[in-house]
Amino acid sequence: MTERKPPGVDFGTWAEKQIRDAAARGEFERLPGVGKPLPREVEATYDELWWVKRKMAREGISMLPPALALRKEAEDALAAAYAAPSERVVRKILTDINAKIRDMMFKPPPGPPLGRKPYDVEDVVRQWRERRAAGGSDL
Repeated sequence: MTERKPPGVDFGTWAEKQIRDAAARGEFERLPGVGKPLPREVEATYDELWWVKRKMAREGISMLPPALALRKEAEDALAAAYAAPSERVVRKILTDINAKIRDMMFKPPPGPPLGRKPYDVEDVVRQWRERRAAGGSDL
């Protein structure tokens, strides 16, 4: 909008005039998406949080319940342990993730159960040594 609505002028009439003036100036010719169909999500049922979901998708943000987020973190930690450059790093990674798993086991958050138990550090270190000796990674 370029100006305030004058007193006594019908809002609909004034808005239509603003639109006509902008079209005459060519302000609608180079808008993003011009000539393209509306995105499919617009056709779906109305969702009050559509803009939040779109922003999260655009920013690559995901919100998982704490137990599911820790489950994913535990899987990533195990993969990182297998790829670690030294036994000391393997032990550090597993000790850190085990502390988080134990904490959640004894103070469960709302949501689905964790479904994980702490890793056996010695067993993972043994597997890590075997993988290093074999010269590769199975992951």
